[in-house]
Amino acid sequence: MIQAKNIHKYYDQLHVLKGVDLHIQKGEIVSIVGASGAGKTTLLQILGTLDKSSSESRDGEINQVNGIELRINNQDILTMNDKTMSKFRNLNLGFIFQFHQLLPEFTALENVCIPAYIANKSRNETEVEAKRLLDYLGLSHRLNHKPNELSGGEQQRVAVARALINKPAVIFADEPSGNLDTHSAEILHQLFFKLRDEFGQTFVIVTHNEELANMADRKLVMVDGQISG
Repeated sequence: MIQAKNIHKYYDQLHVLKGVDLHIQKGEIVSIVGASGAGKTTLLQILGTLDKSSSESRDGEINQVNGIELRINNQDILTMNDKTMSKFRNLNLGFIFQFHQLLPEFTALENVCIPAYIANKSRNETEVEAKRLLDYLGLSHRLNHKPNELSGGEQQRVAVARALINKPAVIFADEPSGNLDTHSAEILHQLFFKLRDEFGQTFVIVTHNEELANMADRKLVMVDGQISG
């Protein structure tokens, strides 16, 4: 499902990722853990096509790394132009962040529909699927509520529905329960495994939550820009 090789990243003179190799199977739930600054979020952003891997020459010029590979769902990401990559991202990848990033002026239903509208899916079809997802997540009574009318756990479940609306092959989650109370976090963690079992999605989760990390099929530990062990 995901094959990455020789992933490097510099920010100015700071070498954040130092040649990361990674292979994640379809339907696998993988957690990525490590101390702050180890490169976890940077790696997630590159795997999710939100950032690009880079290398730095002696004079400070940023160049593409020789030998880098990134394939997702049998697609060579590095050969895509920006337009093609944006379309691929919208249709194949879902994202869940620590802060739900819902648009405050839109209802729960409208927020969930946005990625499908971007993909030019029909309004009727999209709303039917969004309502189905929100019902599945226990939010059928919250369709027309705006984010400020929802609890933290409800907001994050709306964000999960939004990530799922285009039936992506991979879900990337960055500290998805970091802003939730213990009970809401436990519900969210169980939900990831339920979704994987029912829909076969692959999950890559950056987390400081030890319980979630240990629940994963595989736990990767990042140390100083590399995967340890």
